[in-house]
Amino acid sequence: MLDLSHNSLTGVIPQQFGKLVMLENLNLSRNQLSGSIPSSFEGMLSLSSLDLSYNDLVGPLPKDRFFDQKARAEWFQHNKGLCGDLHGLPPCPSSISQHHHPRNARKLILSIVFPTIAVLLLLVTFVVFLFLRRAKPMKEEEREVPVKNLFSILNFDGEAVREQFDGKAIYEEIIDVTENFDEKYCIGTGGYGSVYKARLRTGQVVAVKKLHPSEEVGDERGFQNEIQALTEIRHRNIVKLYGFCSHARCMFLIYEYMERGNMSATLSSQEAAMELDWNRRVNIVKDVAHALSYMHHDCTPPIVHRDISSKNILLDSDFNAYISDFGIARILKPDSSNWSAHAGTLGYMAPEISYTMKVTEKYDVYSFGVVILEVMQGRHPSDLMSSLSSHGQNMLLKDVLDQRISLPTLQVANDVILLAKVALACIRPNPDARPTMKHVSQLFTSNKDQSLLDYFHAIKLHQLMNLQV
Repeated sequence: MLDLSHNSLTGVIPQQFGKLVMLENLNLSRNQLSGSIPSSFEGMLSLSSLDLSYNDLVGPLPKDRFFDQKARAEWFQHNKGLCGDLHGLPPCPSSISQHHHPRNARKLILSIVFPTIAVLLLLVTFVVFLFLRRAKPMKEEEREVPVKNLFSILNFDGEAVREQFDGKAIYEEIIDVTENFDEKYCIGTGGYGSVYKARLRTGQVVAVKKLHPSEEVGDERGFQNEIQALTEIRHRNIVKLYGFCSHARCMFLIYEYMERGNMSATLSSQEAAMELDWNRRVNIVKDVAHALSYMHHDCTPPIVHRDISSKNILLDSDFNAYISDFGIARILKPDSSNWSAHAGTLGYMAPEISYTMKVTEKYDVYSFGVVILEVMQGRHPSDLMSSLSSHGQNMLLKDVLDQRISLPTLQVANDVILLAKVALACIRPNPDARPTMKHVSQLFTSNKDQSLLDYFHAIKLHQLMNLQV
């Protein structure tokens, strides 16, 4: 939303507004803007409301789907000379003369009749072609299905645009630069597909997730889920989807490339884990928290990832974290029960999955808690979680931290304690007792519990379990 109303703005509306393709609501009313409505507005594909009333604008309304189908007359009233076919606005002079001038009328009739005849001839030709082709057996090499167009969501500079690229050319380039998905380019494998590093001819490096060949409907649904989720969300800590390609032989998605791979691989490597000091680990958890808070509370309807794990958290060269792999994500619908089959990665799934299949945001909250403990321990916390209920009374926080790096300094110790508090709150068995991700995100930006600093080396986990988050 961009509201610049009641500001006494003068001059013409800049053409650059047309680049705001994700903008939904624009209000420029009650200013002193002059000139015409920029033609670049036709590229604002997400626009749902545009208030230009009470200005000095002139000229016709642009011709596109928004102005023809969604626009309201009151958005353009009280201007000097706006006109158009919209009910409530005066018709443009050119359209008046067109209806009354005989020569223009004849042109109008001819412009309708000739294209209609041409379309009919094409249809007849097409039907005859299909009939003859069906009568003739196809050769094996003719059975290949053409490549569908690649729909680009973002260009490689990160600028938000929506445009059609030549799907066949992009498909062939991906095949070429990965040598038909040769294993030497593979940088990861998951349940739904393998990820390959591809350097395009432009020099841009992207990650390409090729879905495993399967006849199951679920795999295609995962492909569609990921596209739907990632085209509806924009957040600095959620991996960018550049595009996708669907072909008879394979389907793949093209993502922003992350230099350091996933967090699971980083923690598994002695050398890489040593680079993850406590300050970086705290920031990684904060990044994931902010992204989940955005998905749960700032998206309408909310989006539940359902597979938050260290393998689905990617790190860039500066150790910033990004959530990836939305293949089983669920967009929650307010008028639906949101029931779902079991989904997720073993060891990260919330315990309520055993007795209910209803998807809620608290499912991700539990997985997030497991991830925090994994970041703190440097390995999956399965042993720690099973020990908490039995002999957790005597477990010191400093003893469960990753021993490969030094204990946190006093400047970071408070944040590490906060991580432990949040993690233990997130893995509570009762979903209703877990905090929301919005609350967690706010804690990470404001909470400074200095009272805990004094006894960091002696603090026990069960003491943190009883603290309110």
